[in-house]
Formats: sequence, C-alpha cells, structure tokens
Amino acid sequence: MRRARERFPAPPTRPAANRAALTAALAAAVLVLSVGGCATAPEPGFGEDLPPAPELYEQGLKQLETSLWYGIVPRVDYDGAIETFQSIIDNYPFSEQAVEAELRIADAYFESGRYDEALSYYRDFGDLHPQHEKVPYTILRSALCHYEQLASIDRDQSATLAAIDELERLLREYPYAPETAQGEELLLELRARLARSIMRKGDFYMARLEHQAAAHRYRRLIDEYPGLGLDAEALYKLGVCYDHMKRRDEALRLYHVILENYRDSAVAEEAQERITAAY
Repeated sequence: MRRARERFPAPPTRPAANRAALTAALAAAVLVLSVGGCATAPEPGFGEDLPPAPELYEQGLKQLETSLWYGIVPRVDYDGAIETFQSIIDNYPFSEQAVEAELRIADAYFESGRYDEALSYYRDFGDLHPQHEKVPYTILRSALCHYEQLASIDRDQSATLAAIDELERLLREYPYAPETAQGEELLLELRARLARSIMRKGDFYMARLEHQAAAHRYRRLIDEYPGLGLDAEALYKLGVCYDHMKRRDEALRLYHVILENYRDSAVAEEAQERITAAY
C-alpha cells in the first residue's frame, strides 16, 4: 500500500473556495446534461396524463356536438375538436384513429366555414392515403369547398371551374363510389351555371349591339353546354345576331332547327315570325 500511494500520491488538499467552485461546476454540468437529454427523452411524468387514442377520438367527436354556450347560444367547439384530433396525429401517428382524425379535422374546418383550410386537409388526405376508401369522399368535399365560395353568375367563375374539375375527376376515377351519384347531380348544376353565365355575357354584348361578340358567346354555349335547357334560347339569339350581321341564310337555318327540335320552347313562335318575315 505504501508503494501504491507513493506512485499515485493523493492530490493536494484544496482550499474551501476551490472546493465550492468545483461543486458548482459539477452541478452546472449535471444541469446541462439533464436539459440536453430533454431533446431525446421526455421528463419524468411528461405525457403520462394523455388519454389513449380511442379515448381522445371520442373526446373530439363529443366536442363536435352542438352545445349551449352559457346555456343560451348553440355552439360547436370546432377549434377544440381540431386541437384534440391533432393531438392524436401528433402523439399516436400509427393508430387507426390518426387517419380518421385527419378527416375529422378537414370536416371541422368545412363545417365551420373555413373552406380553404378544409380543402388543404382533404387534398392532403388523398395524397397521403391514395388507396383509402374515403378518397372519393374527400374529392367530393373538395368540390363542395369550391361550391360554397361560388360568385354570382355575372362574376368570375374560377370557383365553378375548380369544382367541376374535382367532380370530373370523381366520375372518371371512382365511377362506382357512393359519392359519385351526388357528384353527378352537382356537376350538372355547375355546368348549367356556367352556361347561364355565358348566356348573360352574350346578352350583355347583344344589348350593346356588339353582335359578333354576342354570337361568339351563344355559339360557345351551344357547342360546350348542350342539353341543359338553354339550347333553344341560345339558337334563337345566335340567329338574331346573324340577322344583324347580314348572315341571313345561317340565321334562317337556326330558326328552322328551333321549329324542328324545340317547337314547345318559348322562342319557337318568334323563330316562326322571323322565318315568315324573311319570305
């Protein structure tokens, strides 16, 4: 033992001040290590009160139910539900409820009138889960997000066109999905809306005696949106434009088409009068 102590002598005794400094340094090192460890491991007790995914999901559904605010005003806690469903995605990303939570967040945004946010979540769902059975539902809902933001028919129709794009995709890729029947009805409505918008533009130019510009709109309506109940009117107005443009033979041909195919229409009598006047 004597030789060992001679070879490895004990360190000299430190003054009290040095011992205090060393103790402080060691304490600081322990604190740094504990803080750094938080990046990779939670503190004791962190998240231990978080309910399991199924329970959180039920909590979110309950928040989407209508309740009375201060016992008087009906309200739905959309923001609270969104936060609850998001906590499932963040904390239980591989659970069955995580996928459903994505849809519920999209629906909550939709039902609360925040259509741009809802559209983003519906599209993300389709991108993340392309084989999921709910993809047709998200496409229909995406179309409805645009539908809910439609402008009047004399304004820009970009939202109408965007909704039509979504619905045509639904019919093309999922012809047998349960949502497709509703999509077909909505598509018909939106196509009729576009047709009326084009008719309105044609009438605008007709009223200003800009017959060539008006004729272009009526011809487009006939070519692109047939069978929507506007054919006879568009044919007649196109014929009137041709009359003013001195294209009488083409105008007469259109009036005859009206009498042959749309005799019960509101413009059939006027078409007959123009034919009679021509002879």
